[in-house]
Amino acid sequence: MVSTSLSPLPVDQSRIRPAIQSLQPQLVEWRRQLHQRPELGFREKLTAEFVAQKLTEWGIEHQTEIAQTGIVATIASGKPGPVLAIRADMDALPIQEENEVPYRSQHDGLMHACGHDGHTAIALGTAYYLSQHRDSFAGTVKIIFQPAEEGPGGAQPMIEAGVLQNPAVDAIIGLHLWNNLPLGTIGVRTGALMAAVELFRCTIQGRGGHGAIPHQTIDSIVVSAQIVNALQTIVARNVNPIDSAVVTVGELHAGTATNVIAASAKMSGTVRYFNPALTGFFYQRIEQIIAGICQSHGASYELNYQSLYPPVINDGAIADLVRSVAENVVEAEVGIVPECQTMGGEDMSFFLQQVPGCYFFLGSANIHKGLAYPHHHPRFDFDETALGMGVEIFARCVEKFCV
Repeated sequence: MVSTSLSPLPVDQSRIRPAIQSLQPQLVEWRRQLHQRPELGFREKLTAEFVAQKLTEWGIEHQTEIAQTGIVATIASGKPGPVLAIRADMDALPIQEENEVPYRSQHDGLMHACGHDGHTAIALGTAYYLSQHRDSFAGTVKIIFQPAEEGPGGAQPMIEAGVLQNPAVDAIIGLHLWNNLPLGTIGVRTGALMAAVELFRCTIQGRGGHGAIPHQTIDSIVVSAQIVNALQTIVARNVNPIDSAVVTVGELHAGTATNVIAASAKMSGTVRYFNPALTGFFYQRIEQIIAGICQSHGASYELNYQSLYPPVINDGAIADLVRSVAENVVEAEVGIVPECQTMGGEDMSFFLQQVPGCYFFLGSANIHKGLAYPHHHPRFDFDETALGMGVEIFARCVEKFCV
């Protein structure tokens, strides 16, 4: 039985070790300090300084200024063993916060509206705990503090900078605080968790003229309307019904007056899918449709298509590891949520293309406290009880993998 409510499930604090329970006030403090100073991708200088200061204070080896603002902390046990990486993102969003809380954003127009402040706090807590308990695991743990997940993407530049080498990473895990699940649950599954993200922008060029004399024109709005409708047939008629996919036109701009036929129109949208075999297909099909409709009307077009992130694909063995650990932190029968896919995207996918790994959701909504607004909402916030749970799960994953 899986709860579909955002009412929290009971959190058994006895399942969180005392050393991590004692960290909880610090986790909250760190998260709130980060929340007050949100920064956009590749501009996370204050955030990076905060992280580096803590790592230095604790005597944890680390490298800074990787892919501009990224940091990698290395915690060696002193015993031979595998290398496990833990990834956390640090960037915020260009959103004006509407929460009336003491720790609200102090940076106008910027907000941690997706939980990355919590991710960074959890990663810091994990680094501190592991540095104090090196005898609890073998091998090495690398904690990756990544910039720019929200765009344009910091994972690939960090990989290119060598963060998965020296020592070479054997597996990687990461979590996302998730307000689509209640506190006390964990969403974990093998295979596709999050979708590929692709964007397109298209300008349709027709011929403008008087609204009462349409035969002298090529109406870019009529052409665009037919394109928008036709694009919806891609998923309905060209994609295997077993595969989930989305083609969304999110913007359409044209025209200046009621009695003027627009010479040009601009549209943009996004494509999402889980199956890596569909890579490249949507670009080809979208252009075929646009070209065909434009040709039939005598219009021309300019299409810009961008593939941002591939789908997030979890390795079966590492997903099983996370699931087995999670069953000891939440109530297994109701707390483990396998059907937790989302068409949202994440550049954790680039790490998972390089090494086996698992990205999972940590339920963080608590409707009773008013903490159930969706991600990227100006009133997004989460139940901070999840912070200690995140550290506990990471610590257990390290102890089970690094043996």
